Amino acid sequence: MQKVQLRALYAAFAIPALNCLPLSADVLWQDFSATYLNGSNYRVDGPKKQVLTLEHVATTSWGDSFLFFDHMRADYRRRTNYAEWSPRFSFGKLSGKALQFGIVKDVLFTSTIEMSSARTNFLYGIATDLTVPGFNYLKMNFYRRNNDGVADNWQLTTTWAVPVSLGQQQFLLDGFIDWSSASAQQNASFNATSQLKWALHPVLGLQNKLYLGVEYVYWRNKYGIADSPQFRTHESNINLLVKAHF
Repeated sequence: MQKVQLRALYAAFAIPALNCLPLSADVLWQDFSATYLNGSNYRVDGPKKQVLTLEHVATTSWGDSFLFFDHMRADYRRRTNYAEWSPRFSFGKLSGKALQFGIVKDVLFTSTIEMSSARTNFLYGIATDLTVPGFNYLKMNFYRRNNDGVADNWQLTTTWAVPVSLGQQQFLLDGFIDWSSASAQQNASFNATSQLKWALHPVLGLQNKLYLGVEYVYWRNKYGIADSPQFRTHESNINLLVKAHF
């Protein structure tokens, strides 16, 4: 019964938003990138892992979209794939009225589909885009998680990007924080992931962006699995990365 009610609530938000979409939805800006990560000290998936990530992000006449695909290779030859698609519908763009107040730049209906071979989860909720000096962007998304196979729960996701200059060199510090609430079958989990990237394209005279850097990942109760002396699910690791934009 709960799943039926949640899908009905999703439809109550999503269908009106979709009905408001213009007949010709325009892509105002888009970017495609590929990232290679290599790290160790993994506990749940580890101990070593390589990841190839393909990303597409777009700003549209109805909101924005973020899509990524991960292909992961563990050191014991295990191969796994994971993907997420996060379309968000701007109430300001769809209504034609600016929803700016204070540091709030826009209010959106946010959604995410998490896809793996094991399960597919649907997330939906409300988001705010904030205008903060020094940030390229700062976004907060509050979701209800409609989980596949386990009890539903809540999630708060914050994403950001801050440009940094050191002399003539340019850097980008960006990342996200995911907090998921506890449920009958999962512990509350916390994931803080950040990347510090050195911009190589100005140094090499390239037109397309190219970055070299590190990614730091901190997990508590990874995937909602309780940390214990028998099975450690708190993780802290650093990955080397190369990221190219096309």
